[in-house]
Amino acid sequence: MNNHPLRLLLTAVQFYTRVPVPQWVGHSEAQLAAATPYFPLVGIGIGLVTGLVFELACIVFEPLIAAVLALGFGVLLTGAFHEDGFADVCDGFGGGYTKERVLEIMKDSRVGAFGAIGIGLLLLLQGAALAGAPPQTGAGLMVLVSAHAFSRALALLVAWWLPYVREDASSKARPVVTAMAGSAVLIALVIGVMPLALHAIRSSPTQALAAFVLAMLATAWCARWFRQRLGGYTGDCLGAAQQVAFTAMLLGFAARV
Repeated sequence: MNNHPLRLLLTAVQFYTRVPVPQWVGHSEAQLAAATPYFPLVGIGIGLVTGLVFELACIVFEPLIAAVLALGFGVLLTGAFHEDGFADVCDGFGGGYTKERVLEIMKDSRVGAFGAIGIGLLLLLQGAALAGAPPQTGAGLMVLVSAHAFSRALALLVAWWLPYVREDASSKARPVVTAMAGSAVLIALVIGVMPLALHAIRSSPTQALAAFVLAMLATAWCARWFRQRLGGYTGDCLGAAQQVAFTAMLLGFAARV
């Protein structure tokens, strides 16, 4: 039962969201590591819920208000898990000049000026991009499902590309990244790209391609930046990579192509 697909999926839900799961799911480092391929499925679920919020809100409000409501609901659903990582990376990379100092700042639970400004601008950009999504009914839903799923798969790709740099055992990301198998990352990428492929077939292949290319470029840039500054990545870096890829995809969908 430990490696039953349902248990692993619920393990991923437990780790990445605030959604309650049954007690029988349990928790262990081995269990969390085995749940790696299911992380994009969590993104699909989050995308479905926030996409539904967006579509319903669009009936009553302008797209920008609906976008803010959908993004806000997503933050509540996940407990700002990845947004917190992005803010920590902004603080660490903005205020630290050595690897040791960057890691020290990122571990501090307080949010500094770089983090506050960075996450504020990021959320503004996400809201504006989502509001600029295709106006067809259901398009916002598919955009959010695609962006949430694929961006989480790309964060795992960063973890597979780069070495983990924290030496202490207190990191939440350590069980996810230790001995990550390439096959698990490949499965996650396949799951993560499926909503995007469906969007390309059913709606706009050009915008889907733009979202895919921008997300890949953004992820490659993040990985290169992490390697230059830290020689690898931390759990906060994965959260930042997910948020950057997510934003890049929203921009791709909103592009006038």
